[in-house]
This record gives sequence, structure tokens and C-alpha cells, in this order.
Amino acid sequence: MRTAVAVALMLFAGTVSAQSAPQPSVALPVELARVLRDYEAAWSAMETTALANLFAEDGFVLSNGHEAVRGRAAIETFYRHQGGPLVLRPFAFGMDAQVGYIVGGFAAMTGQPDIGKFTLTLRKDGDGRWLIVSDMDNSNRRRE
Repeated sequence: MRTAVAVALMLFAGTVSAQSAPQPSVALPVELARVLRDYEAAWSAMETTALANLFAEDGFVLSNGHEAVRGRAAIETFYRHQGGPLVLRPFAFGMDAQVGYIVGGFAAMTGQPDIGKFTLTLRKDGDGRWLIVSDMDNSNRRRE
């Protein structure tokens, strides 16, 4: 029994240290990198219309501590009076001809530790432009 507890504690300690290490960044294809750079620029400038226009007409914002927000007009209203310094850092991505995703972290400034993480689900529109279908984020802060 004592051995099982010791093994469990070692395994738990290994997962804690692995989880606390920052995820490495990955390079994105140009068309996906554009989504992140445009998001950063619009958020930093508090340009809610530009930010909402990065979303599909039927897109969602699934923000930590809030109900789901659906539709470009509702997203623009939701983001009103929000924004500030933002750096998005991709950990992983995937894409095919019409759909894609980006998983990453965010911070207020380059070089600072991530303060949260996000997933973006993407879809190409009729013009071949990648739009956000779903933006889900949450804080790295633990609830006490």
C-alpha cells in the first residue's frame, strides 16, 4: 500500500511540474497568423467593430465567467469598452480546406508569462478568408 501511495505521489508530482512549464510556441501558416495579428491589433486598439469583423456572422465568444455570446452584432456589443495590450501565442494548430483551429496562450506583453489560454475555431468564408467561429478563453489564475 505504501508503495502504491509513493508511486501515485511521484506520478502526481510529475504531472504538476509538466503542467507548470510553459507550452512552446509554434509557427503558424501566414493565413492563420493573420487572424492572431488582426485580433491583437483590434483588441489593443479597442476597435470593437474590427474585432467583431474577424468573426463569422454566426460566430461565438465563450469567455471565462460569461454566458455564450453569438452573432457578430452581439460580439461587437460584448467587446465594447474591452481591450488593451495583448499578445497571442500559438501552441498548436490544425487546418484543412475549410476549417481550422488554433490553441494558444495570451499575455499583456511579449516575453511575459501567459495569463490565460484560448482556442479559436476557424472557418473559411466564400472569399477564402479565415473567420473565427468560436473564441474560448480562460484565465490561468486558480480559484481559491
